Parts: sequence; structure tokens; C-alpha cells
Amino acid sequence: MTSYVENETEVRFPFDVQEILGKVMEAVLQMENCPYETTVNLLITDNGGIREYNKNYREIDRETDVLSFPNISFDTEGDFTQAQESAADCFDPDSGELILGDIILSADRVLSQAQEYGHSVLREFAFLTAHSMFHLCGYDHMEAQEAAVMEEKQEAVLRQLGITRAQEAN
Repeated sequence: MTSYVENETEVRFPFDVQEILGKVMEAVLQMENCPYETTVNLLITDNGGIREYNKNYREIDRETDVLSFPNISFDTEGDFTQAQESAADCFDPDSGELILGDIILSADRVLSQAQEYGHSVLREFAFLTAHSMFHLCGYDHMEAQEAAVMEEKQEAVLRQLGITRAQEAN
């Protein structure tokens, strides 16, 4: 499992971003029974940066907290067989790892939402990372039933990692 993190902001989180990303990735991929070693890229930007990405890639001209860009077209959530069918596009030829996709996270929103929701910056970062990882595994939340499934999975991952809302706010 490989993750790449680029932080284009001045924000320094009170935890090791690479470590938390790795723990969340591992927990999500185990939950989804992913049969491959994977690669995920994380870009940490600010509100202006994420607004630009949202505008350019989704044609939505507003900031958001996290964007997910899956590299696999899933027919069914968590079914990684599609990756094998598109192996040339889905696997890194050097490492053999499944290129799961890219995450873009707004550091500004991580900080403001942690304060707004009254929990730690760690919890907000881990939540948004888990949320995005499930998108990279083919999940969505456009319908109420889909949202309920994603929410339960996200909370299960955070509970497993011991990253709960009860932590003191940072």
C-alpha cells in the first residue's frame, strides 16, 4: 500500500498526515476486501484551491471539503473485478499496485468543520479521508439509502481506529 501526500498550504496538522491516511486506507480496504496492494494520492489545498478543482472538474463553482477522483469505474460498490478488466489503466506498471485514485482535501474546511462539529482536527481529517476512500471504492451518497450505507461504513472505520467524536477538539 502506497500513499502520496502533497500539502500546498501552510497548514500543519497536529498529527502525521501520512500515517493517518495510511491507517484509514488500510481499514477501508480491509473492510472492502480489496485483493490488491493500492496507491492513493492526497492533495491538501485551501478553500480557493478546492473551489478551482471543483469548478474545473465538476463544473460546481464553490468550495467543498473533499473531492474524490476514482480511477476505477465500479459497476458494484467494492467490487474490484472491474480493475482487472481495465488492468492497463488501473495498475502501476512499475509497482503492480492498483491505482485507486486521488483525494483533494481542503485544510481550511478540515479546521473549520472540526470546530463547527466540536471534535478534533484528527477526527475531521480521518472522517473526510474515510469518506473519500469509500468514494474511491465505488460508493456514493446521492440517494438516502446510499448515504446511510456510506455513513455506517465511515463510522465503523473510525470506531475501529479509535478516532471518535468524543476526542477533545484540537
